[in-house]
Amino acid sequence: MAPEKSQLQRAGSPALSGRLSPANPRSRADDDASSKPDKAHRRYAAGIDRALSLFDTALEGWADYISFLGRLLKALQLHPPGVSDVPHKTLVAQRLSQCLNPPLGPGVHQKALEVYGYIFSLIGKNGLGRDLPYYLPGLSPVLAFASLSVKQPLLALFDTFVVPLEPLALRPALKAIILALLPGLEEESSEEFERTHDILSGLRDAVGGSTNDGREVQDASGHQFFWQCMFLAAITSPSRRLGALAYLQRHLPRLAPTKSSSKDMNGKTGGHANRFSYDLEAVTSPEPGLLIRCFVAGLGDDQLLVQRGFLDLLVTHLALDSDVLQHRVASEDLIKLATAAASVVSRRDMSLNRRLWTWFLGPEGSSSDQITSQGPLENGNGRDQSRKRQMKYFRRYGLHALVQGIMKMFTTDTIMATERARPFRISLALMDRWEIGGLVVPEIFLPALRGVWRYEQSASTPEEYAEVLRSAKVFFDGVESGLIWDEIGTNLLQATDMVVSDRQSFGESLDLAFFIIKNFNIQEEDMLLEHIPLLTLSLLQKVKALTPSVENPAQQEYLDLANRLLSLVGELLGFVPSRALSAADPESTSLWSYRKSDLDGESKRFLANMKEYYKQHGGQSTPSKSKIDSNTIANLSILTALQMVMREMSVPLSESLLDAQVAILDKLLRKVPAARRLDVIELLPEIHETSERLAAASADHAQLKSIVSVLSLLDTLRLAVPSTTWLSDHRLRLILPNLITALWPHLSPASPNSNVEAVRCIWKVHQLSVDQKLAESCIASLMVQTAKHDEREILDIEGARRFAVLWSHSNSNPTSHARRSSLVPGTPKMGSTTKSTEEARILARPLSLLLDTLDGPEPELYTFATGWLQSSANIQIKATTADDVAADLDECFYYLQTLLNLIQCTSREIWPILFSQAVRKEQNDEPSHKRSHLQGHEQESSSKSDAISVQISLAKICLKVSSKEFGIRYESSLSVSRLQQRAVSLLQEIILRSKSISDIEDELKTCVVGTLAWSVQKPDPPLQVSSIGLTSVWLTRTLGEKSRSMNGNHRRILSGDHSSRTSGSTERLDKEIPSATQAVPPPALFDSLLEGLGAPGGRPVLHHWIRFVDFCLPLYSSNLYQILLPLVDRFVKSIELLFTNLKSSFEHQDTRITAALEPVTTIIELLGGLEQTLAGAHDRLMEEQLAQSNTKTPEPTQGFFGNMVSGVFPSDAHASRSTTANNRLTVILCFKDAVKLCLRLWSWDAETSWRNPAMSGSFNHISSRLKNRARRILEHLFTAESLECLETLIGSWLLTQGPSRPPSSSPVVLNLLHVLDGSRPRNTVPAIFNALYSRTNPSALDPERKSTLTSEMSDMDLAHFLVEYTRSLEDDTMDEIWNDCMAFLKDVLTNPLPHRQILPRLLEFTAMLGFKVDNTGFGDNRRRRRELSDLFLRQLTATFTIKPLNFPLENPSARDQHPASGSLQASQHESAADDITTVLASVLPNLPKILVDSDRITTASTTISTQVVTPTLRWKSFPQNVTSTFLDLLLSLSRIAEASKVWRKDVGEAFNDPRFFCRYSGGLAASRWLPLLRQWIISDKSRMTEVLLRIPSPTSAGIMFGVGASSARLEADRKTQLNLRRVATLLLAAAADSFLESVGTIQEKLSDLLTATAASSPSSATRAEIYMVLRALVLQTSPIHLASTWPLITTELQDAISSLYPGRDRDRFNMYCVIHACKLLDLLVTTASDDFQLRQWLFVTDSIDAVYRPQGLQPYALVDDLAEDLDADAGTSQSVTLSAPISSHTGCRKPLLSARMLQDIPKEQLLDRAIRPFLRQLSIMAFEGIYSMTSFDRQAAVDDLLFDIFDDKNLV
Repeated sequence: MAPEKSQLQRAGSPALSGRLSPANPRSRADDDASSKPDKAHRRYAAGIDRALSLFDTALEGWADYISFLGRLLKALQLHPPGVSDVPHKTLVAQRLSQCLNPPLGPGVHQKALEVYGYIFSLIGKNGLGRDLPYYLPGLSPVLAFASLSVKQPLLALFDTFVVPLEPLALRPALKAIILALLPGLEEESSEEFERTHDILSGLRDAVGGSTNDGREVQDASGHQFFWQCMFLAAITSPSRRLGALAYLQRHLPRLAPTKSSSKDMNGKTGGHANRFSYDLEAVTSPEPGLLIRCFVAGLGDDQLLVQRGFLDLLVTHLALDSDVLQHRVASEDLIKLATAAASVVSRRDMSLNRRLWTWFLGPEGSSSDQITSQGPLENGNGRDQSRKRQMKYFRRYGLHALVQGIMKMFTTDTIMATERARPFRISLALMDRWEIGGLVVPEIFLPALRGVWRYEQSASTPEEYAEVLRSAKVFFDGVESGLIWDEIGTNLLQATDMVVSDRQSFGESLDLAFFIIKNFNIQEEDMLLEHIPLLTLSLLQKVKALTPSVENPAQQEYLDLANRLLSLVGELLGFVPSRALSAADPESTSLWSYRKSDLDGESKRFLANMKEYYKQHGGQSTPSKSKIDSNTIANLSILTALQMVMREMSVPLSESLLDAQVAILDKLLRKVPAARRLDVIELLPEIHETSERLAAASADHAQLKSIVSVLSLLDTLRLAVPSTTWLSDHRLRLILPNLITALWPHLSPASPNSNVEAVRCIWKVHQLSVDQKLAESCIASLMVQTAKHDEREILDIEGARRFAVLWSHSNSNPTSHARRSSLVPGTPKMGSTTKSTEEARILARPLSLLLDTLDGPEPELYTFATGWLQSSANIQIKATTADDVAADLDECFYYLQTLLNLIQCTSREIWPILFSQAVRKEQNDEPSHKRSHLQGHEQESSSKSDAISVQISLAKICLKVSSKEFGIRYESSLSVSRLQQRAVSLLQEIILRSKSISDIEDELKTCVVGTLAWSVQKPDPPLQVSSIGLTSVWLTRTLGEKSRSMNGNHRRILSGDHSSRTSGSTERLDKEIPSATQAVPPPALFDSLLEGLGAPGGRPVLHHWIRFVDFCLPLYSSNLYQILLPLVDRFVKSIELLFTNLKSSFEHQDTRITAALEPVTTIIELLGGLEQTLAGAHDRLMEEQLAQSNTKTPEPTQGFFGNMVSGVFPSDAHASRSTTANNRLTVILCFKDAVKLCLRLWSWDAETSWRNPAMSGSFNHISSRLKNRARRILEHLFTAESLECLETLIGSWLLTQGPSRPPSSSPVVLNLLHVLDGSRPRNTVPAIFNALYSRTNPSALDPERKSTLTSEMSDMDLAHFLVEYTRSLEDDTMDEIWNDCMAFLKDVLTNPLPHRQILPRLLEFTAMLGFKVDNTGFGDNRRRRRELSDLFLRQLTATFTIKPLNFPLENPSARDQHPASGSLQASQHESAADDITTVLASVLPNLPKILVDSDRITTASTTISTQVVTPTLRWKSFPQNVTSTFLDLLLSLSRIAEASKVWRKDVGEAFNDPRFFCRYSGGLAASRWLPLLRQWIISDKSRMTEVLLRIPSPTSAGIMFGVGASSARLEADRKTQLNLRRVATLLLAAAADSFLESVGTIQEKLSDLLTATAASSPSSATRAEIYMVLRALVLQTSPIHLASTWPLITTELQDAISSLYPGRDRDRFNMYCVIHACKLLDLLVTTASDDFQLRQWLFVTDSIDAVYRPQGLQPYALVDDLAEDLDADAGTSQSVTLSAPISSHTGCRKPLLSARMLQDIPKEQLLDRAIRPFLRQLSIMAFEGIYSMTSFDRQAAVDDLLFDIFDDKNLV
């Protein structure tokens, strides 16, 4: 507010005797003369009473009013001698005020003024001073609408009777009197102007008490008070502001004294100075805040004439350099004034702008005179001097205030787009005058852009932000380029200097710079050629100075900021064209020879020159001559970047910014042609040192990032030096091997998140190398390691794995299917699966090293090489060998040997020899570890009876060596693993080739399974492979001849294609299912299978385990379904564990995954095994079902006997079906687990929130592989069991529909269904129908189409998914699903009872079909549209017939707020599907598109109204059963033209229902009921009249005594209250001024009701509702249309509030009525309409006295006087302070009393806790609201009134 009271000195009040103001009339009852004993006086009062009673009769025309006034005048003229008062003066004043109603003619007004004149002459000066509150409110508004014949008598009354009143009588009403007279000053040429002006001057003198000569002042505070009231009148009343302006132009003192006025002719200070001091005090005391706000209001007026007048006043009376503005006014007030003045430029009016420039720049008289007196050659110099003086004037007096004001507009908290765009338009207009704009724009430029940048986050809608951004762009384009880049550069450079102390500001400066680059036009020619290069170089030098400060590891947080600064430099460099950095002198190379010290000095000189450059040229875009040429900028930029790069080479990898700096250097070297002559080869020593550090560093993300940077730097340097120099430098041969060595660990399969980037870098190294063999030799050397025992170099297993990664990612990587298919003989050697020629040549030698391991001593390498070659690379090897057969004999032998090892190294021709040899049995007793070295070649048998075959002997030895006991015994030996592996391999061949193994069958059975389990536990991958092979051969040999037939197939799987199989083939099962007598594998075998699949030790040979599982499944034919669940569970859990670790490696940038050597490959292999297992189980299931259907006997013809005995004898068909059903259930459960797993894999990239660009290549590659593999599995699963898989996906989709789930997760399932070939809409929609039938009417489906119901979902969940899935489909797909949908809907309508729960959702589904069909050409078929329309109507009828509307007993609001907890399917979608109202609310807006025919639309609307609207509104629980959804439905129905008649009656009955007004309806009133009632009112304007006719007039006749009378009165009161609330509700629902024709009727009804007493019917208990109606009228009706209502409001408010005086009878006004009267007064004071301001002084102190009350002045306003009396009577009782009237959300004024605040206060405490604080604070809060110059928060007042209207607590 204004300055505090203690800070301002107020002129002293004159010494007066007694009270300083007249006593406040505390009672509205007249001092009735009839009660006096004088008979003549009583007769006089009775005559006046009879005259007043005539007003209650029907006064139809002007003549009736004139007759009434004549009778009243005659009655007044009959007053007894000596009587000077008027009986019944309250009613007399009210009737006279009503006779001055604007619609009445001038004759009535003149007669009323005649009565006023007689009364004033009768009561005299003292009487009028006492009774001024009665008569002045009626006279105040007349001058604003009076005719010419009325104005003069009215002014005569003021001049004759009002002006001569005592100052104390005038003081409370002075503002109202001024407002009443100001309309007479609006036209200076009018007849009443001079007289009105004289009256106001007389009032000023009367209040101030000045003498005639004007020198002697009796009361200085009187003049001060007059001016403060004048300022308040100009602020609060826009309609009277023009009159106030006219008075100010004549009488406002000049507040800037001139030299001539301060001294007389003799140079002495005279009376003029004293007079100026007095005038200055008069308009600025007690404080100048109102003076400033008067000008602010005038400058913001809507009328151009008013703005121009106040600008003239500013120029002539309130100069910018005046003492008032510079010293007396608070800085905030000066900012307000400067901002308001500058805002007039938005009108684009030259007359306004010219006055504004004059005020800002000062008077130009002296300077212009001086210029004209000079010669023509001196005029230019004089003009420049004048401009400099003007700029100096503005900079000294107005710049700070204007800048602060505009900056405050930029930083405002409002979110309105118009307010945020306004300062940009003002700033742009100020630039028209460069003396002002040149000083203002540099100060506000960055805050302006920062404001629009921050507004992007707070804008309500993108459209609002776009509007503000457009204004900002126009402003930006208007600013000079030099100023733009000077401000941006200065901000960035200063922020860079403060980065250590203020990181947040530095980050914001960078964000702002990026925002400017992104959104504004920075591609003007001078920007690109001059300013951006300058800023780029200066930022580079700052980065160079900043980098050492961030090298400390404790300051890692600065690295991100420095990196962002480098990114900004890179962005700026991208805009700079090459010509901007081309040397002006091509031969100039003076700066190339600078070293570090010279460069630092030159950089400092450059920064100094740049500052001086911008300082000299300022905002000029094209200076005459630049001190810094492009050659200097280019050279300094490149050398600075080079120096940064060289220094960054020594920074630790984790703190390096090398990548960003290299990118900048690369851009510079590419843009500067002269740089190619630069000897940048000197960087190679630093690069060599860096490469050595990289080679020695640990493999992490920082190291890889640095490697990429070094490669980029080398590539850049290669372009900057001649090719001969690059090729001849030997240091390059030292750098590149180090880089390959550093990259080598990143090729590890355990680090898949950097594989792709490392491979790219290696091939980049090869491109940079001058030696084509360098990369090949480095890779080969890294693959081998030196053996410890003999110093031999052997291939490392990790090196082999890394080479495999390099091979798979180099060039085009063929798919696994393509590689496997290439194994078929005759496949071309080159094609889509081959590497490029260059890469194949480089990788030839490393590949040869890997192939050598097939012959080598390392079994682990052999195992890896064979597995990798079979799955990845064998086609390339074959092709290469075939091409080079004739090239060299030695090399040919090498490749032949390699190919032989690839196929199989062991020769099988030696086995017949071993089969024919034998040894003695005794030798079998020797220890196995000895016999393993001795037997096999030495022992022979001479007798067959004493000897056994060699293979049996070897078999026993192998059994012992491969046993677990042997492994544990020799576990410490390094060669035991190799020994056991060889033994197992040998044993496998023996079993495979031997004719009989009966001699060792028992030992073999124990050993085989034990060895397999031992190999997993150890773990030993090579031994596992051998054990798997042994077990496979043994099982084939021992499980019968039927199993031996599977050997060929087993060999095909191990050596050939083991890709996914579909579920449609049963040919393989016919060959693999064992007979019933076949032996079952031992139980331990299955445990070993599970352990091998899940153990980490089995991951290196996982593909062998998966093939083994595929081999073993047919052997478990008898108990396949018992082992299926645990087997699939092991697959799924293993994949989930690996996938979780893989996700963690990317999300947490963890480059090591310890769970698997190759997680991606392992996951894909496990997925293949899972698919094989499911395919085998499903094939088996299909064969069983087929066999069962084939064994069914044909059904015989039923006769009588057959019908009688059928079903008597038990049948085992049920048992058969039960077993098959159980088996099918097992398979389906496994399918569902697989579908969920594949969905998780497929949706990884969609659910991943992290995005690291450095890992994007690897992530995209890995996620794509997993996604494609999961998709292929899902394709096969959908082909096999489409319905079950679809239900599983629907279940996953339902989990994303919960309230706590993010909405972004929902489309994943829908997107997947759109991608899968097996789930196209023509397949998916029928499957959903089958799922629905399975739950609603399963008997209608064939058995093969039924669901197993394993997914926990209801039919309502499926219907919900059907609707959402249809909504996600493209419109063109309707052609595919149309026939199925029509058949389904027709079938449902044929028998709708089973589908009764989902009928509402099916109705929505039908509507969705109609909406989509309407958008396509498919819908042009009229037959189809008619068919759909008929189905919709039939479905609508069936829905209401089978499932009628039903309401729960509990409150729906409570049900919504506290949803029942339970299962997803039971609670989440059931309410939505079951609620027909929700469905219809979503369908109705599109009803005309669904039902094209008007008749059908009418039929549907009628059905909905009959079945939904009518029952809902007539339900016994109304209105608790009404929800927001129902009201949305009803509102949509009201907007359909064809339904205009079907809903009005129901809404009318609901509105007239006594239960309508309750708290529950109030919650929906503003958002739902009011828009609906507005539609209801539009259809029929007589709604208000109907309600008003039901309001009775109060009467006391016929009232009985006793209980009956009380009940009748209460019933009448309740009906009247409800009708009054209906009137208020209709007023709020309609548009403003919609019921102007009913205002008179409303006033009459209210006037009648206000006469009610406590005993009448209706009684005075309805007064609170009357005040509600008045509040609604104030809010919804323009004040000009309420002129006749103001007397009624004024009188009633005075009576209601006066009833609070202690000792008063409160029968007519209970506390509830008083509260609402206070709220009405609160609303009137807050809105501050022009008409009410004329009466406001009766209730509150509306002048400066509200804040600065003179000593001893008693309050005259009713509220203030009552507050003091109540406080005095209450003593120290509890009281509270109400909240400020400024809304914290909108910044607008709102009423003090809030309904929600009052509802928590008990009734007996309302006086102390609500009314007393309100009365005490109302005046000061009203003044604060005016002083703050904030607008009225209308919505807050409407919400508060609605709360009161629907509050049924106070209904009778």
